[in-house]
Amino acid sequence: MCGIAGVLSYGGVSAQAGAEHAVRRMTDRMSRRGPDADGLWSGSGVVLGHRRLAILDLEQRANQPMVSEDGRFAIVFNGEIYNFRDIRRGLESSGVRFHTGSDTEVLLALFVRDGARMLPQLRGMFAFAIWDTLQRELFLARDPYGIKPLYYAQTKN
Repeated sequence: MCGIAGVLSYGGVSAQAGAEHAVRRMTDRMSRRGPDADGLWSGSGVVLGHRRLAILDLEQRANQPMVSEDGRFAIVFNGEIYNFRDIRRGLESSGVRFHTGSDTEVLLALFVRDGARMLPQLRGMFAFAIWDTLQRELFLARDPYGIKPLYYAQTKN
């Protein structure tokens, strides 16, 4: 089932600490959605959290949040990409190397290559967030039917 959470903050160091605490509280509340692992990734102004129900690649190396090989992108993902093996083969044929058997790593590599143009290639149920540390942009997406919901709110902070 999994669960994702995050905070994007425009404040300083104190806001970052508060964001980490808030995301930890959110992921703790989702423990039943992901009893197999939990993780937190923090960058300048953003915190991403994940609760994992391990179905594909049960090894720790497939836990989230997951970071791209160059460290530029961080992802949290809930769902399943049904055609990830086909996408993976295509990426491998263009020289991409994988370290896990997870659809999360494939999703991240596809985003690194294609950016938002990746979305029409995806078949499945999903909600995910990808933070670009270089551009300082957050990319959010969910499946077209909303099977995996994605909620967000903008507050004064």
